[in-house]
Amino acid sequence: MRDPADQLLEDGLIRRDGDRTRTTPRWQAAMARAALGLQRAEAPWGDLRLPIAAALLERYPDATDAELAALVELMLPVEEAELAAAWGAFPPEP
Repeated sequence: MRDPADQLLEDGLIRRDGDRTRTTPRWQAAMARAALGLQRAEAPWGDLRLPIAAALLERYPDATDAELAALVELMLPVEEAELAAAWGAFPPEP
């Protein structure tokens, strides 16, 4: 797999907005499917990395553990920034 940032940009999962990296509707849909799948499976998770990894595995099913870890590491701060912008300072109550 190529450089994780280049791969995600090329595949339309992230985009550049000035000096900020943003998610795309394609990524947001993948995250929604991953979160729904985890909820339906009653998976006990509180770490954002789990739905990120699930969403990435949907797109890159043949990724090695190292490749997946690199992609998750890149996506985590991007997704956190997007959620912080949507939620403000605090996430919504469960």
